[in-house]
Amino acid sequence: MTTLDLARLQFSSTTLFHFLFVPVSIGLSLFLAILQTAAYRTGKPVYTRLTRLWGRIFLIVFAVGVVTGIVQEFQFGMNWSAYSRYVGDVFGAPLAIEGLAAFFVESTFLGLWMFGRDRLSPKLHTACIWMVALGTMASAYFILAANSWMQHPVGYEIDQVTGQARMTDVIAVLTQSTTLFAFSHTILAAWVTAGMVVVGISAWYLRKGREVELARRALRIALPATCAAAIAVSVVGHFNAQLMTDQQPMKMAAAEALWDTEKPAGLSIFATGDFTRNPGGTNHNITIPHLLSFLSTNSFDGEVRGMNDLNAEYQERYGPGDYVPIVGVAYWSFRAMIGAGIAVALLTAVGMVLMRRGSLERARRWQWLAIAGICLPFLANSAGWLFTEMARQPWVVFGLLRTEDAISPNVSSAEVAITLIGFSLVYAVLAAIAVRLIARAVKAGPDHGRTPPPDGEAATETTDDLALAY
Repeated sequence: MTTLDLARLQFSSTTLFHFLFVPVSIGLSLFLAILQTAAYRTGKPVYTRLTRLWGRIFLIVFAVGVVTGIVQEFQFGMNWSAYSRYVGDVFGAPLAIEGLAAFFVESTFLGLWMFGRDRLSPKLHTACIWMVALGTMASAYFILAANSWMQHPVGYEIDQVTGQARMTDVIAVLTQSTTLFAFSHTILAAWVTAGMVVVGISAWYLRKGREVELARRALRIALPATCAAAIAVSVVGHFNAQLMTDQQPMKMAAAEALWDTEKPAGLSIFATGDFTRNPGGTNHNITIPHLLSFLSTNSFDGEVRGMNDLNAEYQERYGPGDYVPIVGVAYWSFRAMIGAGIAVALLTAVGMVLMRRGSLERARRWQWLAIAGICLPFLANSAGWLFTEMARQPWVVFGLLRTEDAISPNVSSAEVAITLIGFSLVYAVLAAIAVRLIARAVKAGPDHGRTPPPDGEAATETTDDLALAY
């Protein structure tokens, strides 16, 4: 493998691992805020105990997410220095705002929430977790603003002396339509992810016959919220796909294995092709007539541009080369994302029906499916990220900078391979630790390290150990 291949593999593997934890922390922070608000307003111990249980899990996820996220920023300077020099003036601004403002707010109020439980008033303590939730969403916004600029560069000019991109309009960078749709899509996906984690773990409690009341209360919140978020994320995703059809038509053509421009165009249900990066056509393709035209243009007879025509256009505009991404990855990652999202919506909808009938505690098959279904949003998130980034290739910044031109010139393949192996080993250890800690927290329940509450009263502290504080 070349240095470029290894650097891309390293960045994708570390990013995918990091992105396993980010949506959970974003979604759980809001869930915690809702639980603690309910505890504050009602005074019911069940909400306090739920806050402690999910607060402990949130802290584990947040800690691992922060540690793995640090590596991401280092890689820009280590493996992608040409990229950093070219777009640093634009790309660095949203990341700086995220670090100096959003993450600062998030981490500060998280510290106050952790250590101020018995020192702050209940009202102020509850406000702290809401600030954490807002901080996590603000962090996501600024990071997505930076990524959206890579997808659709706006508010910049090319310096004629240095040849580098210079920001001219920060408002355009932060408020462009690509950012707004990406943020909405990502936040909703984070709520789906955290919601499905809550649903799955609550189903485990029901299956074991433990903490049944806590599981029941958590499911009353998580089931409808997760189902609604899963439906909403698909709606936002539809409009986001229409936007990408306009801004990055090659990406959406690859997602549908559409090689030639068609009017009208059918939606591909199942397609196969030669096992190459750009097979040039499909061997088999089952389609629904007119549907792709409607989804892309809101007209059943609308024109949808194909990869071959777009490739010829890009060659004329940008110079010689093959501008078609790895079609198989784009096609199947797009379907994996959509399929997993639909499965979550169906699973939670069935759970709501069972809950309404009062048979959720006896629905053993649904409980097993809900536990296994924890994997679904993680599959959707990973597939969505792969589609978003790999289907943009060969561009690292669309229309401006190719990925092959963004690599650090003085980094060897051996150096990247060594760090790739090192990161993989460290991340494997972190994954094992995180899974074990979360499993222990779930098995221990909300009263670990505390005196069990007699006759429905609130539990009392028996230790000041920070690890058991929530």
